[in-house]
Amino acid sequence: MGGFAITIAIGTVLLLLPVASEDGTSAGFVTALFTATSAVCITGLIVVDTGAYWSTFGEIVILGLIQIGGLGIMTAASILVLLVSRRFGLRMQLSAQRETKSLQLGEVRNVAAGIIKASLLIETVVATVFAGRLLVAYDYAAGEAVYFGVFHGISAFNNAGFSLYSDSISRFVADPWISFAVIIAVILGGLGFPVIFEVLRRLRHRREHRWSIHTKITLLTSGVLLAAGFAFITTAEWNNENTMAPLGVGGKLLAGLFAATMPRSAGFNSVETGDMTGPSLLVTDVLMFIGGGSASTAAGIKVTTFALLAFVILAEIRGEPTVHVMGRRLAAAVQRQALTIALLSVGLVMITTITMLTASRFPLDDVLFEAVSAVGTVGLSTGITAELPPGIHVMMSVLMFIGRLGPITLATALALRDRPRKYELPEERPIVG
Repeated sequence: MGGFAITIAIGTVLLLLPVASEDGTSAGFVTALFTATSAVCITGLIVVDTGAYWSTFGEIVILGLIQIGGLGIMTAASILVLLVSRRFGLRMQLSAQRETKSLQLGEVRNVAAGIIKASLLIETVVATVFAGRLLVAYDYAAGEAVYFGVFHGISAFNNAGFSLYSDSISRFVADPWISFAVIIAVILGGLGFPVIFEVLRRLRHRREHRWSIHTKITLLTSGVLLAAGFAFITTAEWNNENTMAPLGVGGKLLAGLFAATMPRSAGFNSVETGDMTGPSLLVTDVLMFIGGGSASTAAGIKVTTFALLAFVILAEIRGEPTVHVMGRRLAAAVQRQALTIALLSVGLVMITTITMLTASRFPLDDVLFEAVSAVGTVGLSTGITAELPPGIHVMMSVLMFIGRLGPITLATALALRDRPRKYELPEERPIVG
C-alpha cells in the first residue's frame, strides 16, 4: 500500500506541472490528486475531461499510471495469494495440492514475468483492433489511430475506464468491432491471472489438469452475473428514449451487453449512465459492488466472496452443519473472511453515501451510484463527479485507494492471522430474526 501511495504522489506532482495541461497552466492540487489516484487505482472517475483538459504529456502520464497500477495490483495480489497458500502446513499442502497448483507456487519473478507478458499481449491485440477500426471506418490518421488504440487498449484491459473521448465510448455504441474489443479486454482483465493461466494450461493439457475450485467459482459466477445483468439492463432500457430506444435491435443488444460488462470495474459507457432508469442504476450498483475476480484488475468484494456467501446461505437454509462448494468443504475461517469483507464494504458505502448526501444537493440514486463506483473503483458516473465539492473529491480519492487495495490486504491479513484460543466460553444462542 505504501508503494501505491508513493506512485500516486509522483503522479500528482507530474500532473501539477504546467506542461501536463492543454492550456499550459498548472492544474489544481485536488484535480491532480484525484486524477492520479483514479489512474493508479484504475478507477476511471474524472473531474475534468481527459482528452480536452490534459495535454499529450498529461495523457501519457495518466496512461503510465494506469499501466503501473494495473500491473502492480495484479502482481501484488497474485503474490499475496502465493503467500497465503504457502502459509499452510505440509499436510494441508498435500491435501489441497489439487486446488493450489493452479496458482503456480514458484518464484515471484516467474509470476511477475508471466503477468507482464500476458498483459502486454492482450493490450497489444486490443489496441491493434481498436486502431485498425479507427483507420478503416473512421478515417483517422495512422499516428492518431495508433495513439487512441494504445490508450484505450491499456485502459480497457486494466479496467481503468479512462477515455480520450468526452462521451467515453458512446459514439461507438453500435460498432461491434470496438465494443467487443473493449468488452473482451474488460472480461479478461477482470477474471484474474490465476484463472487465465489455469484456463490456458487446461487448453494445453486437457486430460492432465483438473479445474480448481477458485476457477470454477470465478467463471461460473462471472457468467451468471453477466447474463443476468445483460437481460435485466437490456429489458429495462429497451424503450428508454434517452439510452437504447433510438438504436436498432442489434445495437440495443450490443449496448446492453456493454452496460452489463462495465460494472465489473471498467468504467466505460456506451449509453449515458445518468439517463438510465432507476432499476438499471440499482442493478448496476449491485454489479459494481460485487466486482470481478480475485488477483485481477477488477475491484469490489469479488465474485468469489459473493459466491461463497451464497453457498453459506444455501447451506444454512438446508440446515446443513457444514458448507460444501463444488465437491469441497468450505473452511469456517474462509466463511468469516468473506462475511467480514462484504459487511465492511457495505459499511464503507453507507458512510460514503451519507457524507455525500449531506455535502451535496444531488438525489439518493445519483449519490449512491457515485459512492459505490468510488468504493468499487469502477469509474462509472451519473455525471455528478465534477460538480461535487473539493472536500468530497479528496474523500473519494481516499475511498478509491481503500476500495482498490483494502480488500486485497484485508483478505491476506485475515488469512495469515492465526490466534488460537487457549479456552472456550460456555455456548449460548441468542434469538436471531
